[in-house]
Amino acid sequence: MARSALWREIAAALEAEIGRGHFPPGGRLPTEAELSARFGVNRHTVRHALADMAARGLVHARRGAGVFVTGRAAEYPLGRRVRFHQAVTAAGMTPSRNLTRIETRPADAEEAAQLRIAAGDAVHVVEGVSMADGQPIALFRSIFPAGPLPDLPRVITETGSVTAALAACGVADYTRESTRITAKAAKPVQALALRIREGDPMLRSVAVNVDGEGRPVEYGITWFAGDRVTLTVAGG
Repeated sequence: MARSALWREIAAALEAEIGRGHFPPGGRLPTEAELSARFGVNRHTVRHALADMAARGLVHARRGAGVFVTGRAAEYPLGRRVRFHQAVTAAGMTPSRNLTRIETRPADAEEAAQLRIAAGDAVHVVEGVSMADGQPIALFRSIFPAGPLPDLPRVITETGSVTAALAACGVADYTRESTRITAKAAKPVQALALRIREGDPMLRSVAVNVDGEGRPVEYGITWFAGDRVTLTVAGG
């Protein structure tokens, strides 16, 4: 084998293993040292193979953590009834969420205006990471009025589902009143949580959900990894 073709052979072997599911979406590849030992080449050759795979969108490097398999983009509809689990499941992927913050505190002026309550009124704040097939696709922050939903923190801790928690608190159905989409660049902490690079593109969604009487029940901000989600406009 010509030495110049070694990196191509390594890239092809790793791509085939990704295709067979040996390394799932969001999974980390072996280290450069491990790959060098496996294929009997120097690290420069391994880096060349990984760089080629990254250029084709198969993998992405996360500084200090390694090289990870890039998952396919999830179709995510933006309609009057947006449900994370339903949207990801409909895309043929497995949804999950990791809750990182649940607390009750006074509402700031912006939160109060969106929820139509008084500044300083109590709100529940829920933050976390949304995943599809184990790969982070979005960060979210949901703010709920605490007055009509006193038990929401307990229920959402137990279920991990906003829809289930609202239903348990008496909100049988809710719909999207408004959505604003803005392009943003990933900040360091966001990049770390989403396993992307600082400065990578994100799409920020700011939305208000209302109950059947038109009363706001959730003010939500979501930061989607730009290359992992395809946002589509859906009907009601």
